[in-house]
Amino acid sequence: MTEETSIIMDARQIRQYLPHRYPFLLVDRVTELNLGESIVAYKNISINEPFFNGHFPDIPVFPGVLIVEAMAQASGILGFKTMDKTPEDGSIYYFVGSDKVRFKKPVVPGDQLKLTASIVSEKRGIWKFDCRATVDDELACAGAILCADRKAESVLK
Repeated sequence: MTEETSIIMDARQIRQYLPHRYPFLLVDRVTELNLGESIVAYKNISINEPFFNGHFPDIPVFPGVLIVEAMAQASGILGFKTMDKTPEDGSIYYFVGSDKVRFKKPVVPGDQLKLTASIVSEKRGIWKFDCRATVDDELACAGAILCADRKAESVLK
């Protein structure tokens, strides 16, 4: 991997490419980004997350739907960076579907969720990504994520 294709992003830089904010920003760091190809990102799982009060009080488990959302957010960063667009440009990247999502291992406080996504295809603004979420190299979740690039103002009409 060359320096030109490897990009590392911190939380401040991630916020430039995702419209999400606390408590719904689910990507803490990007350690690898190959434009037009793939991304490696991380979400640190803390007991301080608000949903652990109810999911579940005595046995905290990171909600599966949020693992899928974290994979979609990592995919969104890859898509935005590949297109050289940001939400500030008036573009929004919608999570529009998922296929063959499977959960293999519970994710719990103290875990570091490694998120990987690879571009499978892009047709008419619809992107398909192959995604995986692992903890300590053990598969927690895998599936395909579909995202759509749209103008932000078209949502309000």
